[in-house]
Amino acid sequence: MTELAGWQNFYVIMGSSAGALIGLQFVVITLIANRVISPGQQQAGDAFATPAVVHFATVLVMAAILTAPWHGMNSPSACVGALGAAGVVYEIIVIRRMRRQTAYVPMLEDWMFHAVLPFAAYILMAVSALETRSHAYQAMFAVAAAVLLLLLVGIHNAWDAVTYHIFHGHQTRSDADADR
Repeated sequence: MTELAGWQNFYVIMGSSAGALIGLQFVVITLIANRVISPGQQQAGDAFATPAVVHFATVLVMAAILTAPWHGMNSPSACVGALGAAGVVYEIIVIRRMRRQTAYVPMLEDWMFHAVLPFAAYILMAVSALETRSHAYQAMFAVAAAVLLLLLVGIHNAWDAVTYHIFHGHQTRSDADADR
């Protein structure tokens, strides 16, 4: 039995939550699909909406990795490290997208929840994977903290995206056609 045995329930809860939240994101996108979208809004969606689904998917993949019946810690550590490293690269892309989009001027809260916190979570995952050989017990808590942080960041960012569309609503296609 590995150090992962005691984490089964935690990752089942995290994975189930992430899977449900991914589904809800698809429902929300479907509900707002009839709105007119300008090119600038598409760039903002790439910078602000897509990362929430990526964070949820990361949590889901982490749950799958860390509930698999491994016989040791080397393979799951390698998977966690690779996912953390990929997340760091993705966050660099997100930061570039945030800076390039013109539909919205990000505030401090946006930078914290879309750049700083996810970047920190992915770095924590990558570093924790390196530490599993010498400090497996502590590393598993660090990985769990990173996964929980990604789930909470995803929830915050999904909520922000939904409320933005509600309170800064755009015309629907039928409204736009009526204005012509």
